[in-house]
Amino acid sequence: MAARLYIVRHGNTFEKGDVVRRVGGRSDISLSLSGRSQIQALAGHFAGQGMAFATIRSGPLRRTRETAEIIRTLQSAPPETAIDLFLREIDYGPDEGKSEIEVVARLGQAALDAWEQASIVPPGWRVDPQAIIGNWQELFARMRAVTGNHLIVTSNGVARFALAAAGNGRPDRKLATGAYGVIELDGATVTVLSWNARP
Repeated sequence: MAARLYIVRHGNTFEKGDVVRRVGGRSDISLSLSGRSQIQALAGHFAGQGMAFATIRSGPLRRTRETAEIIRTLQSAPPETAIDLFLREIDYGPDEGKSEIEVVARLGQAALDAWEQASIVPPGWRVDPQAIIGNWQELFARMRAVTGNHLIVTSNGVARFALAAAGNGRPDRKLATGAYGVIELDGATVTVLSWNARP
């Protein structure tokens, strides 16, 4: 039996009408009410499929830990959640905490488009793509021998590089809030089964 990694992005941290800001690794905020609802729906989706997670991993920030805990509560005999520091969101440098209007004004839309479409890091952001890809590859190597389903909760800035670690160059790298992707590890074969799925 193969190992399947369910890579989940945390739920919303802003409500409709709020000024949406770049919240990276230095912004430790909780899920919003709509974010909790998103993840409760995802937890129900997993439970309704009879999904049992052999392991649960989360980044250290509140929004990812809360997401993991909501999903965990609907599991019948859940394991403890392990905190994995590499799953912490990236650092947006001078754009941390800034509104999207402010970020576009500083960087230009082309720089943000290059990030969304090709994961090209904008000037000033503190992120090492090769290090994150290497961390994912190390995790894949460790998890190959652990059959079953595994929950991994992180943020979009880190999740997107799981695709590169899997050798998949698909352009739709982004995970929406409350969405997930599935990567299967079967021996040396790494397969992206789905990406950016929601219940």
